[in-house]
Amino acid sequence: MKYDIKKGIKGLIFDLDGTLADTMPYHFEGWKKACIKYGADIDPAFLRKHTGSPGWIIASEIIKKCGLDGTVTIDQIVEEKLDQFHKIQPNVKPIKPVADIVRKYYRKLPMAVGTGGHREAVIRTLEITGLRKYFDIIVTANDVDNFKPHPETFLKCAELMNVDPAHIEVFEDGDLGIEAARMAGMVATDVRSWYNSNW
Repeated sequence: MKYDIKKGIKGLIFDLDGTLADTMPYHFEGWKKACIKYGADIDPAFLRKHTGSPGWIIASEIIKKCGLDGTVTIDQIVEEKLDQFHKIQPNVKPIKPVADIVRKYYRKLPMAVGTGGHREAVIRTLEITGLRKYFDIIVTANDVDNFKPHPETFLKCAELMNVDPAHIEVFEDGDLGIEAARMAGMVATDVRSWYNSNW
């Protein structure tokens, strides 16, 4: 797939899960197993709705949705999910059309990763997919106070890239992230139609 960035763009920001890397089936598997352990159940639609949110927010929503208040903590669910995801994370592959854009504009434009993922899991996914070397700027859920759809993640990327938000194109696969990019005054590009996801 040939893709040229929008006119006037001077910097690029990429979401990670479901945008740069085809991790979502594995994240879902991790959440599903964590839920089963604690007597809960979720479906893919639930996770799609929360795509872009950090794990502790998703865990909090699981507790509310499944009536687990008082029986399990947010930290317990997150820890179990990360443990389950870690086991299958080596299977993750890059999403080729998006990775091709990274390679095309590497060293031509400033680039950053802006994600709601945990830093440790994010770095490992970038290393597994061979994309780590392309990014000096990586903003994760550990680096901000407000999460997507709040624009803080992307605005922090813009600040570190030293590029005006109006001249940045954001590549995203989640409604929350697309909203965050628009609220930041950036150009939002939805990559969901660029590949077939299995979840």
